[in-house]
Amino acid sequence: MGNRFICMSKKETKDNGSRSKRMNRSQRKLLADEELLHRQALSMALHQHQLSQRFDGSMSRRIGSTSSRRHSLPDSVTNGKQAPEFLENLKTKKFVLIHGEGFGAWCWYKTISLLEETGLVPTALDLVGSGIDLTDTNAVTTLAEYSKTLINYLQNLPEDEEVIMVGHSSGGACVSYAMEHFPQKISKAIFLCATMVSDGQRPFDVFAEELGSAEQFMQESKFLIHANGKDQPPTGFMFEKEQMRGLYFNQSPTKDIALALVSMRPIPLGPIMEKLSLTPENYGTGRRFFIQTLDDHALSPDIQEKLVRENPPEGVFKIKGSDHCPFFSKPQSLHKILVEVAQIP
Repeated sequence: MGNRFICMSKKETKDNGSRSKRMNRSQRKLLADEELLHRQALSMALHQHQLSQRFDGSMSRRIGSTSSRRHSLPDSVTNGKQAPEFLENLKTKKFVLIHGEGFGAWCWYKTISLLEETGLVPTALDLVGSGIDLTDTNAVTTLAEYSKTLINYLQNLPEDEEVIMVGHSSGGACVSYAMEHFPQKISKAIFLCATMVSDGQRPFDVFAEELGSAEQFMQESKFLIHANGKDQPPTGFMFEKEQMRGLYFNQSPTKDIALALVSMRPIPLGPIMEKLSLTPENYGTGRRFFIQTLDDHALSPDIQEKLVRENPPEGVFKIKGSDHCPFFSKPQSLHKILVEVAQIP
């Protein structure tokens, strides 16, 4: 056996050398492409950060398992190339990506790139007061206001078109709200470590085990923002950078953490404290899927397991080694699951 590895012909040695060079070139190209994406995203984030300075110092007012149905993916998907017949069999190719608290459409830049390479059609939206939307976060007081961008998108969607919605973290509440009001427009809803609440629940309730009760949080949290004065109810909140690193980005690449820390904005308090009204006739008829992140410090795996147990979706997927932001820490794994859900009849 040992001679097999040391007695190689010149041709074999040459072939191996050529393969090695090709692999090195391919790896260098992937690194270069990733570097370009990071630069573009950071440039966009810096532009957004400059725009956010128009908000009259609102930041300064801060005082403080279920198994799923599995479908094998074509090799063309996992290799980054898409077979035409795969796309032709899909009921819908459109994905609408909804960010979570404090984030913006910018956080999906890797997911957008991967879905487009697969031949799918992703759209990432900024919720009101998020990303580069110029609305003052402190002025957003209801879930309807917060979701207005999404509602406008669905209202303008042609009658015969449907989309697959993906909601991250508290963005799951916006997805649930849309499912209740536009059930005919949503083919499937994917909750990515998200607030998949039941009727009568508040998005904040999902985080209660981590942050304490809503009443306690409103009274004691040092991260609250009182835009109307300290003697008035709080209007939003935002964690310090070190808290965000520990809660959201414990497995994310350094560059993505840097991008997020210059891009994240305060979180409007009203929408996440609002109880949702969800009916069996609308929300209840929707097809829901949940993606669990197993190294999540913001929404622990136990809490995610409780969510799917109390409000069972059609399918559950798990991403090992992912923090609360798999679009940063595990983009390929997330992409594969999104494509898999798109294939489910």
